Amino acid sequence: MLEVEGLTARYGSIAALRNASLNVGSGEVVGLIGPNGAGKTTLLSAIAGLIEPAEGRVTFERDDITGHTPEKLLRSGVALVPEHRRIFADLTVEENLKIGGVTVAPAKRAELLDEMAERFEVLSEKWDVPAGFLSGGEAQQLAIARALMSAPRLLMMDEPSLGLAPVLVDLVFELIDTLRDQGRALLVVEQNAARMLEVSDRAYVLRSGEIVATGTGAELSRRDDLFDTFVGHDAGNGTPRHAQDGPR
Repeated sequence: MLEVEGLTARYGSIAALRNASLNVGSGEVVGLIGPNGAGKTTLLSAIAGLIEPAEGRVTFERDDITGHTPEKLLRSGVALVPEHRRIFADLTVEENLKIGGVTVAPAKRAELLDEMAERFEVLSEKWDVPAGFLSGGEAQQLAIARALMSAPRLLMMDEPSLGLAPVLVDLVFELIDTLRDQGRALLVVEQNAARMLEVSDRAYVLRSGEIVATGTGAELSRRDDLFDTFVGHDAGNGTPRHAQDGPR
């Protein structure tokens, strides 16, 4: 479904991502793990059209989407839940969701609104509340629901459990499982490496802008050397690392 070949991205003279290649199959959950500064967010941003790749190629369902705008990618079936949610604080929950569904037909948008209200009960209870008054967990659910409003075939998520209470972390990972069961493909950046590997069909480990390991979630979970050398003890036990070692 998604093929990334030799992707390189730079911030000025700094190569934050170097020659990265990966793929995501239909109905597959693929994790991206690694320490802060590894290039995980940069990789998602390059795929999602938020930054222009310096080199490489991205294809989605055999169409070359390298450098396409986020709007064009949404219409192609690719959606991103960005880091730090980036919801519209002054707009209501419903208005945020309607914006997320702007690329679908009005009848489909109405169906999706009903689906989001059913799937995310806490949002249905705050339909007319400005998003800026939501808690962190509620805002994260809104960010995910807004992305789902475009009916994507590939959903990318950047740190969906970051800063959430344990019960809400459970909710996020349960949702990942549910979306996979529905046949949706997911590419997920997650600092909670151990938990991400539990739900991943496959995963890639990034370090200093390069992919240094890949395998099934089960295979990578058994490799203590990855957590010691490439990921770090904190990410291995699910504790977020806050030190920055370069562009993300």
